[in-house]
Amino acid sequence: MNYIKSTLGALVFIFIYSCSPKVAPVIVEEVVKEELQKLEPENPCRSFSDLTSAERDDVETAYVLYKDLIKQGKYEEAFPLWTKAYYRAPASNGRVKYQFDDGVMIYTNKYRNETDEAKKQIYVDSVMSIYTKRMECFGEEAYTKGRMAFDYYYTFPGTKSEDEIFDMFKMNFDVNGNKADYFVVNPFTQLLSEKIIAGTISNEEGRKYAKLINKTIERGQANCKGTLCESWAIIADYAPAKLESLEGIDGFYDCDYYADKYYSRFEADPTNCDMINLVGRRLKRGGCAADDPRLVKVTEAYTTNCKVETASTGPLKLAFEAYNNGKYREAIPLFQEYIDGQSDPAKKFKYTMVIGKIYYGDLKDFPKSRKTARAAAKINPASGEPYMLIGKLYASSGPLCGSGRGWNSQVVTWPAIDMFTKAKNLDASVAAEANKYINQYRQYMPTKEEIFQRRLKVGGSFKVPCWIQESTTIRSVD
Repeated sequence: MNYIKSTLGALVFIFIYSCSPKVAPVIVEEVVKEELQKLEPENPCRSFSDLTSAERDDVETAYVLYKDLIKQGKYEEAFPLWTKAYYRAPASNGRVKYQFDDGVMIYTNKYRNETDEAKKQIYVDSVMSIYTKRMECFGEEAYTKGRMAFDYYYTFPGTKSEDEIFDMFKMNFDVNGNKADYFVVNPFTQLLSEKIIAGTISNEEGRKYAKLINKTIERGQANCKGTLCESWAIIADYAPAKLESLEGIDGFYDCDYYADKYYSRFEADPTNCDMINLVGRRLKRGGCAADDPRLVKVTEAYTTNCKVETASTGPLKLAFEAYNNGKYREAIPLFQEYIDGQSDPAKKFKYTMVIGKIYYGDLKDFPKSRKTARAAAKINPASGEPYMLIGKLYASSGPLCGSGRGWNSQVVTWPAIDMFTKAKNLDASVAAEANKYINQYRQYMPTKEEIFQRRLKVGGSFKVPCWIQESTTIRSVD
């Protein structure tokens, strides 16, 4: 089974130069000659059974010949033969459907090689008319709408509004539930996340689909076979991390979400104060009731094992109270009020870093975390801590800027290592931790071959895209 080759070239360009979600490639049917000879079920579209014997021989021959040319990448030569096959018997023998995928492939190739915008739009319309014909002949509306949305999103960007694309992807989930087609998951997750953040859909609707996406991935990975397992692995590297970033939206996820995700971590390490504090904050952020058995156990562990942050009165005490109750956005201005009232640079630095870490670990707002870390670095230029935080932000961006694997995710290691290196050169106290991260992330850098394929050179300069926007030096793992 082969990926649609004509789409691949366009997608490679997209993934190298943008933050689009990593694609789980669509797998299409492979032609088998014998398929054309099988008995024909009824079909509302013209099929071989509607042709005379001579016509049928001619059309069947066209089916076979055009397919051979497509396999050789000779799309223009295949086009007239495909046209004969498709328009004279679009349903083939009533079973075979690859003629629609091949038509999409041919017109996509024309689109990619065309510079005239009017003609390009004609090719887009031709692709979509083929999908419409497929639905007329074989139904499968949810699957086909998903394919249409996939092509609009990745191959023909800007030719359809994001709202319309979102609705087509959503239909696939509405019809299929947790059996949604794998190739819609990543782009739908991206669009869903954008809409939730923008407030153009309700938190209730957003939660519904976020849960459904996670269930879809769980089912897909549990039941996949062969090449589909690789596609589900790509999805699992991207979509859950994207959905996790929504934890930064107040009130978005409920108690059960946080309990399902974090409580088992507490159970595995019930005396670790860092873990106790983390899980307690998350359960409170989800609105778990004070008498929820899970929160009760975490609170008891906190009382038994952990020291309470001491602060007499004023904004610092209020800041910690808000923070420990999972009210992160309330805590930040209170910490800032305390910082603004301080003359001691050490305290200013310490609590500026606290704000930076809240943006990073709790609100998942990487740009604001970096901005805060840079402010801390100005307060204490000799400390490596701000650059350690920025390095972690970059290193954590693999699933956000790519799929968690592949080029877009690999290149984030370069600026991350730059930051870890800067941190240890400034501050010997962070050297051990910095070296650990450098060694950890060095192994995820791209190979020389991957760099060469993009017409780049080891030692050259490269500007990392996505939210990072940092210039760095190209390095390889080998």
